[in-house]
Amino acid sequence: MIGEYTLGAIVAPPLALAVAALLRTGLLCRGRFWLTVAITLAFQVPVDGYLTRLSDPIVRYRDAATCGIRFPWDIPIEDFGFGFALVVCTLAIWVRLSRRPTAGPAGTGREVTGAGARR
Repeated sequence: MIGEYTLGAIVAPPLALAVAALLRTGLLCRGRFWLTVAITLAFQVPVDGYLTRLSDPIVRYRDAATCGIRFPWDIPIEDFGFGFALVVCTLAIWVRLSRRPTAGPAGTGREVTGAGARR
């Protein structure tokens, strides 16, 4: 039987990708997105490794809730699925909201996109 944390970690990334696709952000095609994922992992591994280390854990997981695979530094692999889903959903929503039409200078009706560019 699959633990609930493992099941959530399996379901969360595809759902996050579906959210990004539905919002039509084009996020996954951007190099900046993949750089963000790499930076997130660079910080997630040492922090999560410290919090979940088996020798003196700060955060404990029920054995039945996870699949039991921990890599690297005793990090449950499920944490990476949830981390990826969190980054994808957050950035997809951010990009989508930044594309909302707003009134430009003097009511020109121009759409303001990310980084202040105008269309």
